Amino acid sequence: MGQGESQDYELKAGDAIARFSCMGAECRVWTVGGRRMTWGGDASVWSGVAPVLFPVCGWSRDGKISVGDTIYPMPVHGFAAQSVFSASQTSEDELRFTLVADDVTRGHYPFDFKLDVVYRLSESTLDVALHVENIGTGAMPYACGMHPGFTWEGGPSQVVFQALECAHVPLIAPGGLFSADTRPVPLRGRRLALSSDLFAAEALCFLDVASRRLSFDCPDGRLDVHAPDFPHLVLWSRDAAPFLAIESWTGTGDLDGFEGDFFERPSMIHLQPGARGVHRVSYAWHPSAPLAEAPNSA
Repeated sequence: MGQGESQDYELKAGDAIARFSCMGAECRVWTVGGRRMTWGGDASVWSGVAPVLFPVCGWSRDGKISVGDTIYPMPVHGFAAQSVFSASQTSEDELRFTLVADDVTRGHYPFDFKLDVVYRLSESTLDVALHVENIGTGAMPYACGMHPGFTWEGGPSQVVFQALECAHVPLIAPGGLFSADTRPVPLRGRRLALSSDLFAAEALCFLDVASRRLSFDCPDGRLDVHAPDFPHLVLWSRDAAPFLAIESWTGTGDLDGFEGDFFERPSMIHLQPGARGVHRVSYAWHPSAPLAEAPNSA
């Protein structure tokens, strides 16, 4: 899944800084005005910071996929996060990371692809675009996504959806598979109050969402997320760790009991030879205005 050493790259815009690794084309640090937006990663909890997901989102049954008569191992969320990308700085505020199919990726996914991950940084916004191109001779099924973990230090916090969403999400079956059963989510209109026990029974996977925008409201500001090309949204945290993952997926994990061909996996995109899919997501930080000092009463 790529050879060679991972190298770090950096973008700056005003007082915003973002640092990236060629390993997984991952944004490892994003700060705005000295405020750390992405969490720092902790191998004892979750070593990821903002993984790129490809060519699947979620778990595959028994960690495998079937294409025709052949079985291939498939890591959770695919292999992009464990692959070394090439990188080029295309402008002062933009980086492009590229992964092209090789013998290693074909051991997991027998399709010829080119995956570009393009980041653009402004003073308050980090934009990401995933470009997936089929450079093979036959149809290519895939899913892709983003899995950033944002700092969540406690205090009253909530997620506010753009539209009303279903107040039930799928139960996660053993092996990370999606069950046909559901569980309730304590939505109050478009608002979801956050607490550590909200994720005790695994991630909240909102499928086929009406919202393409949401906000993560924290005590010190608001993070707006705009994901126009992603139909599924996942919220996740672990062990009361100081992060909230806001995940944008084009596909889902395998359904419990699914044993079909990879082409039949639900919610996959089937890309024809020479075609390209583009999937964008934008993260914009709006800090709270500082409280005005009380007038001197002396």
